[in-house]
Amino acid sequence: MSTDTGTECTERQIMYREALNEALREEMLRDQTVFLLGGGIGQRGGSYKVTVDLLNEFGPKRVIDAPISEASFTGTCVGAAITGMRPVVEILFVDFTSLVIDQIVNQAAKYRFMSGGKVKVPLVLRTQGGSGNGLAAQHSQSLEAWYYHVPGLKLVMPSTPCDAKGLLKSAIREDDPVIFIEHKLLYMEKGPVPEAEYTIELGRGDIKRPGQDVTIIAWSGMVSRTLAAAESLTRDGIQAEVIDPRTLVPLDTELILESVKKTEHLVIVQEAVRRGGVASDIASIVQAEAFDYLDAPIEILAGRNTPIPFNVNLERASVPQEPDIVAAVKKTVYAK
Repeated sequence: MSTDTGTECTERQIMYREALNEALREEMLRDQTVFLLGGGIGQRGGSYKVTVDLLNEFGPKRVIDAPISEASFTGTCVGAAITGMRPVVEILFVDFTSLVIDQIVNQAAKYRFMSGGKVKVPLVLRTQGGSGNGLAAQHSQSLEAWYYHVPGLKLVMPSTPCDAKGLLKSAIREDDPVIFIEHKLLYMEKGPVPEAEYTIELGRGDIKRPGQDVTIIAWSGMVSRTLAAAESLTRDGIQAEVIDPRTLVPLDTELILESVKKTEHLVIVQEAVRRGGVASDIASIVQAEAFDYLDAPIEILAGRNTPIPFNVNLERASVPQEPDIVAAVKKTVYAK
């Protein structure tokens, strides 16, 4: 087995959802304790086609279609993990994880600690978040801050097919519960993914674009917009370094601090609303560890403090877009 950081993913092109499907299939072949459980994941292959064909290959004992009862089937998976299995549970929308907070936050996240380390909970909860499909306020939220806040959970948010596959494989092999959030706009996106076996270490970020004038941190669906903004900024002579943490817990603070010390400017882009967000915590870490290197205040660009509208134009206006990122970068770079 080889371990890849994501920067050498330069081979065949497949879709994000296909990369996730490959990760699930490979881990199910490798480890008989891995099984999948969720609504519509069997015969339908999942609403986003991530689990397509897996029922035919592994059968209904390992690819289990669940009734619409998230609390029940997530609790089942927590119990299965405690007793030695490696379940991957799918919740269709991250918004619906509000129904399984007790199972994840009060049980899965705490069990290893409360057993004195004697019991592991190797559970992966796959779900998808973010806006962009006109699915309105109850199906379009970015709720990563909920799980970022909870000790005992790991939190993964891949932005590319290569990262999605390598990180999901690592998440399944983890002995602690992992919240794995996929962005709804990324499933059909193509990117290079190696055919050879590889994993990506949790807690290892990636430089998606090198630069020396400003550091931009973004994750999940904001990465592609940030890269587009970075390309646009070159016309103004600004070379932006784009950092994708890939996993928010654990967070690659070393990579972030090294970049900020080099560029002396920082912009953090998140789709979630600003209040209580992950960006604010990352900013506090940089302020504490690299304040003397900053040549301007840290700029945080986030979603507006509103439920996501159904109207697609209003939806677009409620979360950061490429021009917003460009403006935020210029504000901090040109600050006096």
